[in-house]
Amino acid sequence: MTNKIKQAVILAGGLGTRLRPFTNEHPKPMYRFNNKPFIEYLVEQVKSFGIKKIVILLGYKAQEIQDYLGDGSRYGLTIEYSVTPVEYETGNRLLEIRDLLDDRFLLMYCDNYCPIDFDKLVRDAYKNDAAIQITAYTNRDNYTKDNLLIATDGKVEVYDKKRETLGLKGVDIGYAIIKKETLDLLDSNSGIVNFEKEVYPQCVAQGELFATSVEHRYYSIGSWNRIELTEQFFSERKTIFLDRDGTLNVRPPKACYVERPEGFVWLPGAKEAIQKLKENGYRLILVSNQPGIARGNLSVDTLNAIHDKMQADLRQETGYEIDAMYYCPHNWDEECECRKPKPGMLYEAQKEYSLNLRKCILIGDDERDIQAGKAAGCKCYQVKDDSSLLDIANKIIQGD
Repeated sequence: MTNKIKQAVILAGGLGTRLRPFTNEHPKPMYRFNNKPFIEYLVEQVKSFGIKKIVILLGYKAQEIQDYLGDGSRYGLTIEYSVTPVEYETGNRLLEIRDLLDDRFLLMYCDNYCPIDFDKLVRDAYKNDAAIQITAYTNRDNYTKDNLLIATDGKVEVYDKKRETLGLKGVDIGYAIIKKETLDLLDSNSGIVNFEKEVYPQCVAQGELFATSVEHRYYSIGSWNRIELTEQFFSERKTIFLDRDGTLNVRPPKACYVERPEGFVWLPGAKEAIQKLKENGYRLILVSNQPGIARGNLSVDTLNAIHDKMQADLRQETGYEIDAMYYCPHNWDEECECRKPKPGMLYEAQKEYSLNLRKCILIGDDERDIQAGKAAGCKCYQVKDDSSLLDIANKIIQGD
C-alpha cells in the first residue's frame, strides 16, 4: 500500500532511572548493541517503514543524541529535535511540537523495538478511523504485566497505565498511529501531563482507541532485566525454519505418516543442503505438523526416535545437526495455535531464541508452510519438483 503516514515522533526525553548507572552519564537511547545505539536501530526501522521525517523529543542529556544522529542525512532522512525540560512528561513534549505535527503521525517509545507489520498497523488505523491505533503485544507468555483489555474487533475496552484492573490481557508497546486532534484532549494548563495517562482513557470512553495485536515479542532497554534478551535479539544470527515431510524426507501418501525410524527416507540433496547452510552460519530449526500423534498412529517416543535417526544420519554424513525441533501434535480440528498454516511454532522459537522473524527464512513444500511463514513475517521458499531444498539452499547462500 502507499504509505499514508509520513512522519514519526520518538519520545526520548526521560531520565532512564532504571538503567542506572549507565544513565548517570548517557541518555538511555544511546545504550549500544553491536556498537550501535538503540535509537539508531529505531531510526533505521522508521526508514524501513517508508517514513522520511522524524521528530525526536528530547530532555535528559539531549546533546549526545543530537550529535550522534545529526540531521538524519546519513540515513536518507530528515531528523528534527525538540528539547524541553527534563521534568516534562510525554504530553508536555507533544504539545510543544503541535505545530510541527502531521494530521496523523507515528508515535514511538525510545526504549521498545518490535519488528511490526507497519502496513497492517496503518491499514487498521484507517479502517477503524481510530483517534489512536496502538500496537499491543498479546503477552501470552506473561513476558510483562498487562495494561489493556481488547475486544475481538480490536477496540480497546480498558487502558490501565497502573496495570491494576483485573482481567487485563495485552500490553501497549508504542508504535501508535495518532490523529493530531487528540492533543485537544490534553489540558495544557494542568502542569506536567502524561499523554497516555490523560488521553488514552478518554479515547477508550469515546470508542476511538484501537489496538493492532502482535505475537512477536518486543525487546526493550527499559530496565536491566531486559538487556540480555535484547542483546540476543540484535545479534541477528541467521536462522532458517525447515519443514520436514516433503522438504527433508520423502512425504508419505496422504493421511499416512512416518511411523518408525526406518520410514524416514531422505530426499536427494537434502543432507548436502543442510551441510551447506550450516557451513555458512545458519541456525536450522525444524517445524513440523505431526497429527499422527493425536490420531494414535505414533507416540511421542516414536517421533523422538525418528528424529534421533535423522540427526544421527546428519552427524555421520555431514558432521552437523539441526539445531532445534518443534512439532505440533494436534489434529486439524483441535484449533490449536501451533498447527501450520498458523505460525505458533515459529513464535515459540522466536521467543526461545530471541529471533527477529522478519529476518528469518522458512522453507517448506506445502502451501500451509508458506502461509505460516508469511503470517510470521518470514521470507519464504517453496520446495517443488523443479526446486529442491539443495537448489534453494544454493540460492540463499549466493544471496548472502
